[in-house]
Amino acid sequence: MTPYRCVSPYDWDAILALLRAEFAYMDGVVDPPSSLNRLTEAEIAVQADRGEVWAIGTPPVACVFFTYKPDALYIGKLAVSAQHRRKGLASALMAVAESRARALGLGALELQTRIELVENHLTYLSMGFVETGRSAHPGYDRPTSVTYRKRLSQVP
Repeated sequence: MTPYRCVSPYDWDAILALLRAEFAYMDGVVDPPSSLNRLTEAEIAVQADRGEVWAIGTPPVACVFFTYKPDALYIGKLAVSAQHRRKGLASALMAVAESRARALGLGALELQTRIELVENHLTYLSMGFVETGRSAHPGYDRPTSVTYRKRLSQVP
């Protein structure tokens, strides 16, 4: 299956349904609760217009959001349906992220994951990301998120 960029008009509800299904395991695990619980189809459409939304499959079985930062491409909302895991779909989307960052002249990828999601930490470290910081959501006196970066070797 080949990744494709989602542009309006698109079935944003299908992306939202995928995200809700695949992020549901975090309910009761992460504190504060995931912002995904407040995400709407309209906000996904805005993300696609201001940044990028990529998917695999019709209906989508994997997706990711890209946001442009001055020196990095920020990766968010990476999800692969449970039935399609271990088929290389997340790796394919991460390859798109690297390709897009290079095309945009950006020297790094950046992402965040919650403190509680230790398995995610190990996955990103195995992909060549390094921890660059920890931050707290408003109202919290302890870190709630970990920021990771991956430097890209060859930027045009």
